[in-house]
Amino acid sequence: MKSSFFTLILIFLLVSISVSISAAPDNTKLVYKGCANQPLPDPNGVYSSSLSAIFGTLIQQSSKAKFFKTTSGSVSGLFQCRGDLTNVECYTCVSRLPILMDKLCGKTVAARIQLLGCYMLYEVSGFAQISGMELLYKTCGKKSNAGGNFQQIRDSAFSSLESVVGSGNGGFYTTSYESVYVLGQCQGDLGASDCGNCVKSAVQRAQVECGTSVSGQIYLHRCFISYNYYPNGASTKNRPDSSSSYSSDSSSSPSSSSSSGSNPGRTVAIILGGAAGVGFIIVILLIARKAMKKDDDY
Repeated sequence: MKSSFFTLILIFLLVSISVSISAAPDNTKLVYKGCANQPLPDPNGVYSSSLSAIFGTLIQQSSKAKFFKTTSGSVSGLFQCRGDLTNVECYTCVSRLPILMDKLCGKTVAARIQLLGCYMLYEVSGFAQISGMELLYKTCGKKSNAGGNFQQIRDSAFSSLESVVGSGNGGFYTTSYESVYVLGQCQGDLGASDCGNCVKSAVQRAQVECGTSVSGQIYLHRCFISYNYYPNGASTKNRPDSSSSYSSDSSSSPSSSSSSGSNPGRTVAIILGGAAGVGFIIVILLIARKAMKKDDDY
């Protein structure tokens, strides 16, 4: 009887862990990469030292801030996390970016990596600047069957976003209208007026580029927006869903190459973390079972 009870507890815990892992938002999912075509000339290792210093500072700051910008020598860099991430989630996201930059871009004069929950960029002094409203990446989901009615609902949600984003909310805002959830965020050092203009430009892009798509993400150089349709109703508690995003139609700037898809490192981390948790629980339960057996012997 006790053996059966022990087995039921173990099964329940394993199922709970599995559900928790699968339900966790994948903030480290790769959205796109932007790599400069020009390699980084660094015969004396000066730039590499500056980059290492910048990466270390940005990772350290990500545990207590959602945005930070720094300079080392002639190299500048910054990171930004999505406004609804916790400090722990932000740190976890940002700490992956330097390794991904080196893996996906190598040593170039500028690079930008965007994950679902955060992004990081660096550039060497003198690198050609682009407009803050330059389109870096877009993705649109499947088409809606609701016709014009869906577009009216989505555009009403967009109007709500445009009216408040950048107005004393740190450049991050989420809202919903009926069944559509929208999110907008500007780069942390962008003023309220410039933020509003950037988001308005992103909204116009979404309306034209995505049309009747039930979901879409538009990434400009200094801001981004995201929207999703939820048939059962949307609320501001919804967060970007990596499973329904990045499914079709992509566009990238001429100086970069875009990539979307799964993140093997994230998958491995989840598996290892889940296995460690399961192992720990099994050890605890074995100890408890042994203690119960000793009690029976007396």
